[in-house]
Amino acid sequence: MISVDDAVIARLDSHGEHFEVLVDPEKALEVKKGKDVEMDELIAANEVFEDSEKGKRIGDEELNKVFGTNDLKEIVYKIIRKGEVQLTTEQRKRMREEKRKEIASTISRRAVNPQTNKPHPPNRINNAMEEAGIHVDEMRGVEEQVSEVLDEIKAILPISVDEVRIAVRVPAKHAGEASGKLRDIGEIEKEDWGNDGSWRAVIKMPAGLQDKFYKKANSVTKGEVETKLMDK
Repeated sequence: MISVDDAVIARLDSHGEHFEVLVDPEKALEVKKGKDVEMDELIAANEVFEDSEKGKRIGDEELNKVFGTNDLKEIVYKIIRKGEVQLTTEQRKRMREEKRKEIASTISRRAVNPQTNKPHPPNRINNAMEEAGIHVDEMRGVEEQVSEVLDEIKAILPISVDEVRIAVRVPAKHAGEASGKLRDIGEIEKEDWGNDGSWRAVIKMPAGLQDKFYKKANSVTKGEVETKLMDK
């Protein structure tokens, strides 16, 4: 079990009550992201508190009433995932940097430079974000922030979010593997299997993923693939 001195407070307000548990900040973040963590690595005390500083604990009857269980792990996980974890300054900084990189990578995959029809590298997008003075919220999801960031950096970078549709035909000997791997890149609009065992499909994807698609298609089929960029 971790030391109380190294723990931070995870708190949740629910049903008119206030709940606190003392947790390891790093492990609590893993739980918040959906991971499973050993309890002796997560908590500093086998108690749920109303006020952890005063040592005022909450009884089993009240816990069962609010959480529908007296299982400590289940209760602690609910408090962490639904409530707020008191993060350190260093943690927040690291989370912001990670989230910034995720946003830049997402935009790089989905958007292109309309002057060249090629994607901007993530580092170029990140530089534009810095130039625009964009604040990344470490607690909000990437998808929530991508469109906001795009709006801000359009004044700095020529950038557009376009989708393309590519028709593909793969011969029978590569069809099974290709149909599994290529569908991960975009959305299959339609597909069918030819009498000769070939796989044919129309795949819609962000324009920035075209190069990745062509490389993967050629790799998985040893170059034996037919593709056609379709009209919008």
